[in-house]
Amino acid sequence: MARVAVVTGGTRGIGRAISEALKGAGYNVAATYAGNEEAAQRFKSETGIPVFKFDVAHFNACTEGVKAIEAALGGPIDVLVNNAGITRDATMHRMSHEQWSAVIRTNLDSCFNMSRAVIEGMRERRFGRIINISSINGQAGQIGQTNYAAAKAGILGFTKALAQEGASRGVTVNAVAPGYVETDMVRAVPPNVLEQIVARVPVGRLGKPEEIARAVLFLAADEAGYITGSTLSINGGQYMD
Repeated sequence: MARVAVVTGGTRGIGRAISEALKGAGYNVAATYAGNEEAAQRFKSETGIPVFKFDVAHFNACTEGVKAIEAALGGPIDVLVNNAGITRDATMHRMSHEQWSAVIRTNLDSCFNMSRAVIEGMRERRFGRIINISSINGQAGQIGQTNYAAAKAGILGFTKALAQEGASRGVTVNAVAPGYVETDMVRAVPPNVLEQIVARVPVGRLGKPEEIARAVLFLAADEAGYITGSTLSINGGQYMD
């Protein structure tokens, strides 16, 4: 029986590429989304991957969402990709508390909410793959993104701690930290700013969503059981740690 995989924020951008890659590799995939109904239904129609609408920033919604996914896909979740994320950029002296908390809830709290809903089952079955999507800006910081950088850096600590808890039970937990990738979020950056960003990338271009998806697919594999607590940076050499 195919392993069940869930990708949060899985209908657009990097999430969509991950969902499609997992399906192509034979996983039984579900994608979650929060708000863009048109994009989600188009994704479902084009890929045949079922979609589930709930807000991963809310604990109870995740608990119920996971139950609905497992019932619909006919089995427990083996692979969880915590990809959902938003930005609410502003410099600190202009950032509102809501801008701060919205990003922390969606980008960081969601990792706890979704992982908590699946971790007990993974431990009991002695198999699980949790892959958290961080960011170069969680490693290096970025002006105007104290909220986003804090959330993405928090994901790295979360990953290392949970990896230690799950290791003896066959549950691996890893992070992927993309650089600047061709997504709607990056395309919204003003062209002159984007040019400056690309100029700082040694390989001389933006990344592609499919390049991030290939890394996730590698970490999700049954054969990746000796890799845990790691962060795989995919940023074209822009930040090396």
